[in-house]
Amino acid sequence: MCAVPSSDVDDDPALRATIGAWLGDHLGGPVTVTGLGRPRSGYSAETVVLDTTVGGSAQRFVLRKQTPDPPIYPRQGAVATEVEIQYRVMEALAAHSDVPVAPLVGYEADTGVLGAPFFVMGHVEGEVPVESPPYPSEGFFVDAAPDERRSLILSGLEVLAAVHRVDWRAAGLDWLAPVDGAPGTAQQVELWRAYGEQELGDRRFPELDDAFAWVAAHLPAAEPVGLCWGDGRPGNVIFGPDFRPRCATDFEAASIASPDQDLGWWLMFDRTMHEHAFGYERADRPDGDPSRDEQAAHYTEVSGRDPQHLDVHELFAAARYAVIVVRVMNRLVDRGDMPADHTIWRENPAANCLLALIEEVAR
Repeated sequence: MCAVPSSDVDDDPALRATIGAWLGDHLGGPVTVTGLGRPRSGYSAETVVLDTTVGGSAQRFVLRKQTPDPPIYPRQGAVATEVEIQYRVMEALAAHSDVPVAPLVGYEADTGVLGAPFFVMGHVEGEVPVESPPYPSEGFFVDAAPDERRSLILSGLEVLAAVHRVDWRAAGLDWLAPVDGAPGTAQQVELWRAYGEQELGDRRFPELDDAFAWVAAHLPAAEPVGLCWGDGRPGNVIFGPDFRPRCATDFEAASIASPDQDLGWWLMFDRTMHEHAFGYERADRPDGDPSRDEQAAHYTEVSGRDPQHLDVHELFAAARYAVIVVRVMNRLVDRGDMPADHTIWRENPAANCLLALIEEVAR
């Protein structure tokens, strides 16, 4: 993630030298790494912010390295390594779209360099609407003027629409398509249902079962497919001082699927941040913060598409989010950071959003 570092990594001169040598090879000149820092958030990859001197000038880069944990997301296509997926999607976006992404330095598949695959990109300064604490509760989003808040959300949706305009075949993204079967919502629902079943093991989450069953029974027919961001939300966009996007991040969940799936995810996250992570009632949005109906209408206008069945896609998004939380909690148990008998896997904002949507949409 392109983000401002909040804490230092333990100083390791050997690591700094190794990274500096790798950067020098890719930038065509000597590079000195002067500092290592951690970003404020991120789960799917180990992220280090690099302060460097390149040709006498200070420059900052971001390094993302594959973790030893199993991936957070189910495998979509021919590539399994999440940092490679992210790099290749960003590379395609840089070449075939106007989606703002960080300048890419290079991808390294050789695990002999840092112990795992990694890539490096330029650091992008800006503000990120974080989930912890939820951005509607405090921070720059709350402190902004109403027109600035509106600009942030609506311009973020414009980035989502720009992702969906990409001709994924012309951009060389065929490797993201399912290995078996045709891409589409039916394929995605089965992929995520099976993934949730795998992660739950012998635990029971009947509401999640209900959600997948309802979505499967109400599948939209013959939806067009295209490049989906997979995790498109305000928290994966870096905004400049004008409250417009400077950089879109975190494409490791990308897929070839219905673009409406992405819009459902965006709207579901808005619901979670406003009503389940912080306790807002819908009428309590800060001035200028557009409603979900306004957001869907703006996406329709700027995308030139007419999204259909958003109730199905928003519930499907909530089911995916609930599964992701189960997966993340399983990783923490595997690391020894969480007791195996915890109940967070089904007592969390994602699960709360899922339950609320079932009541609203599927009852």
